[in-house]
Amino acid sequence: MTVSDLSICIVNWNTRDDLEQALASIPNPDPGTSTQVIVVDNASQDGSARMVRERFPAVKLIESGGNLGFARGYNRAVAESSGRYLLVLNPDTVVHNSALKTLTTYMDAHPQVGAAGPRLLNSDGSLQYSCRRFPTPIAALFRNTVLGKLLGPDRFTRDYLMADWDHSAPREVDWISGAAMCIRREAWETVGGFDEGFFMYAEDMDWCLRARRAGFQIHYVPEAVITHRIGRSSDQRPIAMVIQFHRSMARFYSKHYAPRWPWGLRWLPLLGVWLRAGLVLAQVLWDELRDWWHTRGVTAR
Repeated sequence: MTVSDLSICIVNWNTRDDLEQALASIPNPDPGTSTQVIVVDNASQDGSARMVRERFPAVKLIESGGNLGFARGYNRAVAESSGRYLLVLNPDTVVHNSALKTLTTYMDAHPQVGAAGPRLLNSDGSLQYSCRRFPTPIAALFRNTVLGKLLGPDRFTRDYLMADWDHSAPREVDWISGAAMCIRREAWETVGGFDEGFFMYAEDMDWCLRARRAGFQIHYVPEAVITHRIGRSSDQRPIAMVIQFHRSMARFYSKHYAPRWPWGLRWLPLLGVWLRAGLVLAQVLWDELRDWWHTRGVTAR
């Protein structure tokens, strides 16, 4: 197998148009960086696999035959990869000029870094908070919930999102978003792949925590820029994704936080996770009910 500088691994589920744009945005060839692109398609029903075969014949396509989830899907892609570095990339992204070269050059210059994340932008060009501190139960309770909306911005959420910093220079961080994560192969082999107990969500946070415990650093590199149209897969099934997100958070807390709590109090983080799930589900159901009334021409009161 020929060794490349960078293996770009994408897991796709029913986001054909986004995937097409993502693949088209990857420079081929990228000046100064040899790249390999691998797509794992999780049994999409929208013609994603056929589009890849017809439009991007150089891409290695793996049709999983079922929805493996993101952690298993990325592990499957990495098993077929050859790059010195691995770029875990969402299909709802657009790679900007020189982003790939910037990431690999940075990793070459910083051998202590196990993974580096680019600056992620929203579709309107605004900053997406893609590097974060590890969460606390109270930050989770306020972020994107009814409580947070009622009480307004809180310092716990701002601390979690690192909103106290302008994200203009490289620095070490706790963890970076798996929407675009450049991983050193040595770190992947030392730490292991994504924990497949996470079907979707939190596998990136879990991996970064394990990497830090293994002695690797996690860095944010804003000179590399990628646009991320967040939630394009998960928005297709909002209620199921809310449940899946909180299952993943419950697993993360049970795996990494609960052992640090006194035995009789280890249920408290899990209670907080599922309390938050209830708050978020209530908001989602309310939004869907309101939209249903609007489609009937009735103004919700």
